[in-house]
Amino acid sequence: MVKLNSILHQELRLAIISFLVGVEWADFKKLSEITGATKGNLSVQISKLQKAGYLEVEKSFKGNYPLTECQVTEQGRNEFEAYVKSLRKMLNL
Repeated sequence: MVKLNSILHQELRLAIISFLVGVEWADFKKLSEITGATKGNLSVQISKLQKAGYLEVEKSFKGNYPLTECQVTEQGRNEFEAYVKSLRKMLNL
């Protein structure tokens, strides 16, 4: 049986990575809009992806407001591709 990556096999983390592989960078506001996640949950899942080495996260300020921007790392991209390959194998596609 094919074993799926447990980090990516969580719905919100998969949504974050799936979006980010198609863009260079995305800010927290955009990820919130795309995923529909609460700020707290999105923040936790971004931290988990960052800790796993799948995301690069930069924090700064835009005016007086905090700005969090995310980018998929090479490791994150490779893990995502392996995850998709595993899903295809599991589904016999």
